[in-house]
Amino acid sequence: MSALPKPVLLYPDYLWTAGESGARSGWTVLIEDGRITEAAPSARFEGRHDIERINLPTATLLPGLIDAHSHLFLRPYNEISWDDQVLKEPESYRTLRAARHARTTLEAGFTALRDLGTEGAGFADVALKRAIAEGLVAGPRLFVATRAIVAAHSYGPAARHYRPDCCLPQGAEEANGADEIIRAVRSQAARGADWIKLYADYRTGPHGEVRPTFSESELRAAIAAAHDSGRPVAVHAMADEAIRRAVEAGADTIEHGYGGTRRTFALMARRGAAFLPTLTAPEAIAEYADGDEVACERMSLAHQAFANARAEAVTIGCGSDVGVFAHGTNHRELSWMVQLGMSPVEALTAATAINARILGKDDELGRIRAGFHADLIAVRGDPTRDIAALQSVCLVMKGGRIVRHEHGITAVR
Repeated sequence: MSALPKPVLLYPDYLWTAGESGARSGWTVLIEDGRITEAAPSARFEGRHDIERINLPTATLLPGLIDAHSHLFLRPYNEISWDDQVLKEPESYRTLRAARHARTTLEAGFTALRDLGTEGAGFADVALKRAIAEGLVAGPRLFVATRAIVAAHSYGPAARHYRPDCCLPQGAEEANGADEIIRAVRSQAARGADWIKLYADYRTGPHGEVRPTFSESELRAAIAAAHDSGRPVAVHAMADEAIRRAVEAGADTIEHGYGGTRRTFALMARRGAAFLPTLTAPEAIAEYADGDEVACERMSLAHQAFANARAEAVTIGCGSDVGVFAHGTNHRELSWMVQLGMSPVEALTAATAINARILGKDDELGRIRAGFHADLIAVRGDPTRDIAALQSVCLVMKGGRIVRHEHGITAVR
């Protein structure tokens, strides 16, 4: 990262602060000590001296993007299967890869991530978060969930695919009954989890169908223990019954939600649970499966769930499930959100102000506003009109430090 020792003025052609219906022209942003001091018409800053000016021609400046469902410790399944990553790759190797994924993600304009489980890599996300915070490696601000919690014998690698006498390391921490689940919640919280992630269902049916795995009482016990510790809860839930149980039990966010009915999404809206639709994940899996019928059906369900959630005015954040597909291409999720009916501004707001609110950081992230962290990106074009502009990142700033600075951007002292 390059340091900015003096105050900096950013002069984009357009500015979107996450508070307007479109980008505005003729505005400038002042950065001091890693924070936004002011955003105002450019004329306000005339006559300022001893200050660095960075011109951003043809670019729109906007808040750094946030992906609220990522997996830095995974990589696409067409490179190596999920089982082989969990069973064959050492935690140290996966951590080194995760550090590279973090840098790639930051350079793509995502300045914060909620990373929802290391998938068999233990508490390595806590170490990665620390390394990023201390400047040892470059990456987004991380909000981590460590191991995640699943019902025993319900997750993967699935025992039915291996010899009965195999000892299979699991992709998450197993627990049965309220006492074990509470113990797992407290253990993960003590070891650095910012969020607790629970799996309310998984592919445990006789033919691999998705079925609920935790009872509502087990979910209530886990969520109460997490909330008592000051930690919110994300729940993986695809079947409608599992979504309902999780919401009734007090989940803060529902992940995936592909089988959700309008009735259940209406319950979510009443209870204030947010939805992270992970639209890109089934698309990627369908690509890997070469049009497999089950994978294509999941895409269809995901699209309908998104429509149901919008119809019931559920809070929808941007969470992609990246790791299932290539890191640094998180923008694909926003493209899907627009393709399925959101305006570009709605999708951008989901990935900035709304995600910041989901994270409980809406007083310092997700907007261009005085006092907020100077986590900013510039892209060629206007993403409030054409979401594809997010693929043309030309500047990334995190905490007032430039981490990506493309040709054509000029600094004037």
